[in-house]
Amino acid sequence: MVLSVHGRELDLTDQGFLVNAGDWDEEVARRLAELDNIELDGRHWEIIGFIRDYYQQFKHLPNARVFTKAVAKALGEEKGNSRYLHKLFPEGPLKYACKLAGLPKPPTCL
Repeated sequence: MVLSVHGRELDLTDQGFLVNAGDWDEEVARRLAELDNIELDGRHWEIIGFIRDYYQQFKHLPNARVFTKAVAKALGEEKGNSRYLHKLFPEGPLKYACKLAGLPKPPTCL
């Protein structure tokens, strides 16, 4: 799969994740979100920024439970719960946060 952004052709995996994380920028995130029918707002960007920071700090992706707990610790209990995260990313909070953040697919996601 290929995604066209800014006149660039970016390679995607068969599930729509960026092959090269270095290709990521906010416009890439917006285009990926469009493909998954997600309209990004400030709440989404907060979670996208969070998971990018987490990955940069720890050099790995958490499982869904650890992700939710880490969001709660960093952003507060009202945001670190599965109900809130599923409203933002109905098809899977961790998977789609990582996808839109230009990160690899988490190993625990189908």
